[in-house]
Parts: sequence; C-alpha cells; structure tokens
Amino acid sequence: MTGDADRIIDLYERHAETWDRERWRNLFERPWLDRFLTLIPHGGAIVDIGCGSGEPIARHFIDAKRKVTGVDSSPAMIRRCQQRFPNETWVVADMRSLNLGRRFNGIIAWDSYFHLRPGDQRKMFRIFRSHAAPKAALMINTGPQAGEAIGSYHGEPLYHASLAPAEYRELLGQNGFAVVSHVAEEPASGGRTIWLAQLQ
Repeated sequence: MTGDADRIIDLYERHAETWDRERWRNLFERPWLDRFLTLIPHGGAIVDIGCGSGEPIARHFIDAKRKVTGVDSSPAMIRRCQQRFPNETWVVADMRSLNLGRRFNGIIAWDSYFHLRPGDQRKMFRIFRSHAAPKAALMINTGPQAGEAIGSYHGEPLYHASLAPAEYRELLGQNGFAVVSHVAEEPASGGRTIWLAQLQ
C-alpha cells in the first residue's frame, strides 16, 4: 500500500480533466459546509486544502462571501481554479509541507486528507494549527476506524487511510481544537466520516 500512497499526487494530476468532468456538482456536502460556515465570520478567510478544481466546494464558499485560498498538489487542478475564480488565491503545494505564512478563519480538507498515510495524518495537525486564526473552524473527513484501504479510480488503485476516532480526538485536543460535531459513515454524505472542530 505504501507505493499506492506515493502515487496519489500523480494520479490526480493525470486524471484532472476527467475528475473535474465527473465531480458531482449537486453539493450533497452542503449541510456540513453550511455548518462550517456558521463558525466563520462574513468576509472571513478559508483555506481549502486539496481544493481540486474549485467546484463545487470553493465556489460555495465564494458565493457565501468568504475569501478562499485553495491548495492542491495538482498544477492542472489549480489552473482550472485560476480560470474559474481569478479573484481568489490558488497555490500548488503538497499539504504535508504546507506553510502559507498566514492564518485563516476556516480550514477544510474534504476528500483529500484521508489519502495521507497514518503518520502524515498525525503530522498534519500541527500544520492545521499553524494556519488557524483565533476561533478558526477545522473540518476534515476520515475513515471510521484505524486502517488502510485501497479503492479504485478509473482502474487505478486509490489509497485511503484512517486513524482511530480516539486518536483524532486526542490530536485535535493537543492542538487546541474542540470537537463541535462528529459523525461516522453518514449516509447523506455518501458514507463519509466527518469531523468539525473549532480552535479554543
């Protein structure tokens, strides 16, 4: 599985056009995105880590009058974001070494964080904290329990990993975040396990 984890960035770069075309725009995530937005002031700044092509999630935040900085490891994805939303900030970067030099009212890593190996997931909490403004909201999705799994995208292996729920709670707390809401394998969200937290 280690090799499959190493190929995630290349996979999304090669399939950027297909992924953008196939990505659902129906915003099944909207209830969670809107809960996240309630914790972010009007006009506040959000960093979307693993933003993909900017649709539909970044668009939803922009429509809600928040300023978006999108980060993705795929240059092809970021080019699409720049074309669609030229007034926002778009950065090609690997989340594992992210250092934007500023803090945000909201931090989200939706359908991106769970592609990291367990060790890299643990390290991300320091990165989340270093980009968090006072009272910042943080939202990620994970697996429901500790382990690794291989899915498939257009016939290629797609790596996922998760820590145990108790460890996520511990890592959030160690970095100053309190859990606002957590649900495991929510049917309305396509079976996703979601964490919404806020810096205390």
